Amino acid sequence: MQIAAAAGMNRWSLGSAGNAIKLDRSGPHRARLMMLMWIILSGSLCLMVDGQMKLSPETVQQWAVSFGKEIASLSGRYSGAKLLQKKYKDVEGAVKIEEVNGEELVKKFAEEMEEMLGRKMKSVKSLAEAAEDADLYHEYNETLEFDYYNSMLINTVDEDGNPVPLGGEFQLEENEHFSKLAVNTQQSNIQVPTNVYNRDPDIVNGVYMSEALNDIFIDNFQKDPTLTWQYFGSSTGFFRLYPGIQWIPDENGVVTFDCRNRNWYIQAATSPKDVIIVVDVSGSMKGLRLTIAKHTINTILDTLGENDFVNIIAYSDYVRYVEPCFKETLVQADLDNREHFKLLVEQLHVKGEGKVKNAMMESFKILNEAAALGQGSLCNQAIMLITDGAMEDFQDVFEQFNWPERRVRVFTYLIGREMTFAENVKWIACNNKGYYTHISTLADVQENVMEYLHVLSRPMVINHDHDIIWTEAYMDSVLFNTQAQSLLLMTSVAMPVFSKKKETLSHGILLGVVGTDVALKELMRLAPRYKLGVHGYAYLITNNGYILSHPDLRPLYKEGKKLKPKPNYNSVDLSEVEWEDTEEKLRTAMVKGETGTLFLDVRTSVDKGTRVMFLRNDYFYTVINETPFSLGIVLSRGYGQYIFIGNVSVEEGLHDLLAPDLTIANEWTYCETDIDPAHRKLNQLQAVVRYLTGKEPDLECDAQLLQQTLFDAVVTAPMEAYWTALMLNTSGMDDGVETAFLGTRSGLMRFQRYTGIEKRIAKSFLTSTDKENMFTLDHFPVWYRRAAEYPAGQFLYYMPRQETRAGRIVIATTAVTVTVGKKTAIAGAIGVQMTLELIESKFWAIAAQPNDTDCSGVEGICPLRCDSVDIDCYVIDNNGFVLISKQRNDAGRFYGEVDGSVMTTLIRMGMFKRVSLFDYQAMCKINSHSVSSARPLLSPFYGLASTLKWFLSNFLLFLLEFNICGFWHTEHFAEASAHKKKGDILQPCDTEYPSFVYEPSVKETNSIIKCGRCQKMFVVQQIPDSNLLMLVVQADCDCSRQYSRITMEPKEVKYNASVKCDRMRSQKIRRRPESCHSFHPQENADDCGGASFISLSTSLFFACLSFAALVS
Repeated sequence: MQIAAAAGMNRWSLGSAGNAIKLDRSGPHRARLMMLMWIILSGSLCLMVDGQMKLSPETVQQWAVSFGKEIASLSGRYSGAKLLQKKYKDVEGAVKIEEVNGEELVKKFAEEMEEMLGRKMKSVKSLAEAAEDADLYHEYNETLEFDYYNSMLINTVDEDGNPVPLGGEFQLEENEHFSKLAVNTQQSNIQVPTNVYNRDPDIVNGVYMSEALNDIFIDNFQKDPTLTWQYFGSSTGFFRLYPGIQWIPDENGVVTFDCRNRNWYIQAATSPKDVIIVVDVSGSMKGLRLTIAKHTINTILDTLGENDFVNIIAYSDYVRYVEPCFKETLVQADLDNREHFKLLVEQLHVKGEGKVKNAMMESFKILNEAAALGQGSLCNQAIMLITDGAMEDFQDVFEQFNWPERRVRVFTYLIGREMTFAENVKWIACNNKGYYTHISTLADVQENVMEYLHVLSRPMVINHDHDIIWTEAYMDSVLFNTQAQSLLLMTSVAMPVFSKKKETLSHGILLGVVGTDVALKELMRLAPRYKLGVHGYAYLITNNGYILSHPDLRPLYKEGKKLKPKPNYNSVDLSEVEWEDTEEKLRTAMVKGETGTLFLDVRTSVDKGTRVMFLRNDYFYTVINETPFSLGIVLSRGYGQYIFIGNVSVEEGLHDLLAPDLTIANEWTYCETDIDPAHRKLNQLQAVVRYLTGKEPDLECDAQLLQQTLFDAVVTAPMEAYWTALMLNTSGMDDGVETAFLGTRSGLMRFQRYTGIEKRIAKSFLTSTDKENMFTLDHFPVWYRRAAEYPAGQFLYYMPRQETRAGRIVIATTAVTVTVGKKTAIAGAIGVQMTLELIESKFWAIAAQPNDTDCSGVEGICPLRCDSVDIDCYVIDNNGFVLISKQRNDAGRFYGEVDGSVMTTLIRMGMFKRVSLFDYQAMCKINSHSVSSARPLLSPFYGLASTLKWFLSNFLLFLLEFNICGFWHTEHFAEASAHKKKGDILQPCDTEYPSFVYEPSVKETNSIIKCGRCQKMFVVQQIPDSNLLMLVVQADCDCSRQYSRITMEPKEVKYNASVKCDRMRSQKIRRRPESCHSFHPQENADDCGGASFISLSTSLFFACLSFAALVS
């Protein structure tokens, strides 16, 4: 180090001397002055360099050793880790360690899931049969009167206290099984959207006919008590739901829920389809017509799902693609692409003359090429033409591309009140097996768009093919009225219901769709966490490769204080979660429905993404028969390979299970409490105890898990007495030790609160709200997972990220293992939670040499003290986070943010390694660039005239176009209030973020950092038997100008236009649904729609035109 310092001094002297020589030529007086300054500066530099040599690595090493022993003693004493390890060591002769067979395990889980989902399908089939039989024997009665329970009106009275029509008394009782909602399990009831007349003859007849489903609902629920909501969505718009509930309207008193818009209805009603939306953007489409056209496009997009393919073409004098990147191709209609199209549709403007012929030719070319190349859905194909008229001679286009087979259906939507070209537009639909509708107001859009679904369903109805469909994952924010309920991921199984009447067979009448929901977390309970090890997990994907369930799926984001679903929450691909599978071998095999295994080295993060772990994972996967789903499980090599089995008597285990310090994982299924209604109020521990004591012998319990739990209860029982003895010895307790805790592979936890709640800093630690530190359905506690990656008996220390501001605490944790022969399995983890102040006090007492220290023969500052102003002392963990610093606000921060120069040097020296991680589910702010396109007001009169023109024109158009049903389309009102500053809007994005990890082979190092006019020395020393490092740095040299801070902030991955286009166009491997119904020779194609007569208010129309001319 002296040589390095001397070399540095020579460089300084040489540089200064050089400058002095150069300055001497510019004038003797100035040169002498500068020489004097150089001499003074050189003297100060000599003193500075001299001072840099006075950090003694030997002293820092002594501190590190002493501090390591102190905290190890503290952690060992209050956790009792050695005692617990001894107890497991004592029983090694009585236990058996088995290797987990991943292939058998994934097949077993898949079979159980298939059985569970099969029961749901059986229930849906019985509903479909009952509905069809009820319709077959029902005679339509135009004047039928029938009072039914309207879910919005039940238990409601008028001003006189009498029940309102379609209301009446409807018994409701809170039910645990149905998310604690008040329901009636003896009766279903009816929901009707606000824009549908609830006394319409079609509604009344449909409700009366479907009353037959009540008995089937109840019978299904009795046979399978795990069933949740069962329902029938009618093609006329009503929704029969079991069990019956009180439907809560929105804040405007409106019910916008329409079952026909739901994904389960649309997917069950039609086979997969390729859709080209062709929209007229000629000059005649300006104003309200363009607004209606845009809403029509968006409504069509909402009827598409991940098994469908789509593109949008706009035409006027020429043809253009709404997204040029999608030229001449079809893209999957997943949520990402649909939302992307909607943004582009909003930017459409009108101009020129409408020439539909070229647009139709382009559409047929896309569809024909897709069919020839085996792309798209390979099923239904359709063109949706949205226009206010068609004047060209377009017959030859259909003759060339679509006749005589008429393989592509053409649906036409005439926009506006003008009827001049109605016959042309209708001719196009009727001669191409499509359907014509006339849309004159925004309120007409929904009903008219839905007509195409009934047309596409005709071949399936005539064939009487009851295809069962399963939806992708979704959240139901409509049905539930609390956030916790509405943010649950679920899937639905549904089946179409047809008319079996012979006289209507060729019309292919779809009566509706029946279905039931399956909460995905209930499905994942069939892959128990305890069988998968510390880092293991199970996951589900769809036939399109999208995630149904995965512990790393993050479907929610925070907007203000409210949690909301991300726009693309249900179109997260497996390759975006398991991103280490760069060649997508895992995804490809699973999407194809194969059974197999794959090994991957992976980087994963814990503690809210701040700490990286390196795992070696084996993936096992198989298909779930009769569904479009595939199941995968992950076992990590090492602890995840083995499971150990011990045995104790029920009496012995039960005694220890009743200890007051013991809990078990309430999200795990030790006993099934959801089958018998009497068991639903029991938590898991209560259920286990009642089963083992014989009070509830009918409970279905997991024998293997109970055996493990009883064994762990017995082995860990002495910890209660150990911790209690420590707590009673108040004189020997260190202030700041708050909680001792342990957890085992069976989900069992014990903990001892050494400090009362009023004095405890970590008030939420190990409470029900502290999900990170508890056993959940998705993961083991953070302290358990992190301890498992370190040698048993060696404590790992860290500050929980969420506690760095509110409560400054430190967690010390270590693994406990069982070894039989050459096999080692993890039994659990044990630790202690302390205040940061306690650890700090131990450190500051050690890191200071007394004033009477013998400094003879010591190089450097002596005595050396961390409380000196000349040096800064830190304790950082193996991920670079500060635990101890003189600046107390540094605690919990990444050290690179505190001192970029030292962290940069440590990375260059190889003591820390930067690891890149990726987040393909991130949300990023949109960059705000406000651009005003408003033209200047030329005069006060012009401004006034413009205002009047805007007001009166819009008012007159309102009178012309108003439709009372349109008032209830609240999304249009919502749009007006949803405008935010662009910079406040979050959108899905990809990000890269760093994590840092210590290289343990480097035990110590020291170096000098050159920072302009000064140099900074630092010494780093590993703290033995821990994951901590001691860092001592000279404090009198500021390097912030030369070295920027190193942050852990994620950076958005920006893609250039070409790469972005390639990513959007890329067609990932997918497994198409097995059935397709696109044609039937008996189909009645003459039923192709018609136009209703609409009268126009001539006086209002001319008043509007006159005023517009006046102010123009």
